[in-house]
Amino acid sequence: MPKTRELSMRTIRELLRLGLSHRISARDVGRSLKVSHPTVQKYLQVVNAAGLGWPQIEQMSDEQLKKLLKNVRGRKQDVEKPLPDYAYIHQEMKKPGVTMYLLWQEYLQANPTGYKVAQFRHYYYDYVKKIDVTMRKRYKFGESMFVDYAGPTMPIYDRLTGAVSAAQIFVAVLGASNYTYAEATADQSLPSWTGSHVKSFEYFGGVPEVVTGDNLKAGVDKAHRYEPDVNPTYREMAAHYGCVVMPARAYEPRDKAKVESGVLVVERWILASLRNRKFFSLGELNESIRELLIILNKRPFKKMEGSRESVFMSHEKQALKPLPEHPWEFAQWKKLTVNMDYHVELDKYYYSVPYILAHQIVYARYTRRVVEIFYNNKRVASHARNPQERYSTQQEHMPKAHQEVLGVTAEKLIEQAKNLGIKIKELVEHILECRKYPPQGYRSCLGIIRLAKNYPIVRLENACARALAIGGYSYTSVANILKSGLDQQPVVKRPQQINIPHENIRGGEYFGSQN
Repeated sequence: MPKTRELSMRTIRELLRLGLSHRISARDVGRSLKVSHPTVQKYLQVVNAAGLGWPQIEQMSDEQLKKLLKNVRGRKQDVEKPLPDYAYIHQEMKKPGVTMYLLWQEYLQANPTGYKVAQFRHYYYDYVKKIDVTMRKRYKFGESMFVDYAGPTMPIYDRLTGAVSAAQIFVAVLGASNYTYAEATADQSLPSWTGSHVKSFEYFGGVPEVVTGDNLKAGVDKAHRYEPDVNPTYREMAAHYGCVVMPARAYEPRDKAKVESGVLVVERWILASLRNRKFFSLGELNESIRELLIILNKRPFKKMEGSRESVFMSHEKQALKPLPEHPWEFAQWKKLTVNMDYHVELDKYYYSVPYILAHQIVYARYTRRVVEIFYNNKRVASHARNPQERYSTQQEHMPKAHQEVLGVTAEKLIEQAKNLGIKIKELVEHILECRKYPPQGYRSCLGIIRLAKNYPIVRLENACARALAIGGYSYTSVANILKSGLDQQPVVKRPQQINIPHENIRGGEYFGSQN
């Protein structure tokens, strides 16, 4: 029996979403996530035994879900298990309405110590492979969509420079009707890959149950180590439309036959027709592709009545799931560590989270408009993206001590320090300039200014002068100087750097001239 491997919480949640909200087998769920189907079955059995569905699981935190699934791993029992009669089972499977689960229940009634359903299925499929049963796959309406990129590309010419770029051709084919969609994209990147899926759904006017791709490299992002297989952005897109991402199996040409056939048709009837035309933008090329798609989908079948369009309109369109109210917006995910100042850094911009999460691992989901921060599968912060603001800090994320400085500005602090003394003003300015996160500097400056309530202005001025001389640019440094009385002793200045003229020593002018 395959050993249950340790899965990330993201993978477990996707496993449960597919297994509970979609009518697909544990084997198909496992193939989609690259997890053994016995492992999938174990997780589903625990959740089913608890009487929970996907809506309840989705609302659980990671800790709650871990507690529910703590007994997934079980000990292997050394009990003799009778092998099912798979020749009989194979014949029964051909009968209408007979399912693998029904046959397993009948087997278990006769053999109470027999195999679990996952093992039962596993050994049956091994039997099927041995007898090499080959049959043409028949797809149900609304069940499958196959996606891939065509091998040939189309040149796009720059009107000004004459430079040529290669446009990639994305192809999507519905499994039952063969209704086809195609478009040109600038590349095969993740935004292009997911964007083409969204446009395919809009073109078809609905969503199939399963999306199978022969080329999943565009859907894999190695930088996201917490999701080593399919990129979470791709998974999120599929979840938004309520479909399942099902990669074609390696060395299984029957899984790829439909999409390869669809790509071949697009190459012959669309790309070949456009081979002698010159295009200067993706828009021009896609307009021509759309015109030829209409002709392609209306072409009569050779071996059966109707066309792709007629079968789609009469049967498959109604079987597709409806589009969601709002189209999916491209979003990326990134694993981050909360800094000690309860901010996370994303592309050199800083966003606050609740201060109690300092030093914790969180995940950021970000689009062009918004940044959302998730901890333990719960959204803990949301910020609008503003290129003019490097720091986005929300008051409720701050501890009370930090909230006290919300009305403070750098200008006000400098003005207050100036009224107290020249060295106090210089130290305040230096603190504000050298702090990466402004509110941290505000608190330090406020503390220094408030020391004037406990010490004479002359002593505070001398303490700030000493702090500047020794590089102690903080409230703590000034407070310690005053407490120890060092402000009343002469300031020992740092020794100045002595420059000895020499022909082999290069001055600042030399390095400035190299820039």
